[in-house]
Amino acid sequence: MEHRTIGELMTRKVVSVQIDTPFKEIAQVLADNAVSAVPVIDSLGRPAGIVSEADLLRKATGRSDLSGRTPLPHFEAWERARAEGCRAEELMSAPAMCAHPEWTVVEAARLMAVQNVKRLPVVDEADRLLGIVSRSDLLRIFLRRDDAIREEISQEVIGRTLRLSTMAVTADVAEGQVTLHGSVPDKNLIPVLVRLCASVDGVVSVTEDLRCAPAAADSPAAAGHGDGARS
Repeated sequence: MEHRTIGELMTRKVVSVQIDTPFKEIAQVLADNAVSAVPVIDSLGRPAGIVSEADLLRKATGRSDLSGRTPLPHFEAWERARAEGCRAEELMSAPAMCAHPEWTVVEAARLMAVQNVKRLPVVDEADRLLGIVSRSDLLRIFLRRDDAIREEISQEVIGRTLRLSTMAVTADVAEGQVTLHGSVPDKNLIPVLVRLCASVDGVVSVTEDLRCAPAAADSPAAAGHGDGARS
């Protein structure tokens, strides 16, 4: 099975700022490009961090409210230091959590979840900026057409990987939800089949209505399992 890579999903025309870019220029870049954050790069084009609207707004939230209607938030020392910053390197969240173009959606999504970030700069082998991938970019795999998902499950998972008859096992796909029907020669194949289908790009869920029915000795599935047993 082939999965779409981060290199295919990322935005290549990346808006970025230099580490010495001043506060107001960063705010202007965000506004002009309708983005909520940009990578901060060093002189070699390597991401040093990310500066976001939230980082800039910390300067406003750290000031006293003369009206007295809202309380002053509690800031940790590092948050106070950022609120007082005037350049990108003083304002940014660092270090930058980066992905590589050959990564899968699963790898990038896990890093985002663990680091609690919304986007990842994508870098090459020398850590130079190539693009940026966001949560919304990763969600694009779930826009994949049902017929494309069905074809991959039938040809790649059922036929090529598990060497089962596509007449014996069929997959219905509706809105990314897969339902497997038919019979398999070994009950232990059922959880394997479900797991492999769930890993196909665009699949939302997998349910099965499968039964165990040993294949005839001359069937493709029986021949495949027999060959494996002799190897």
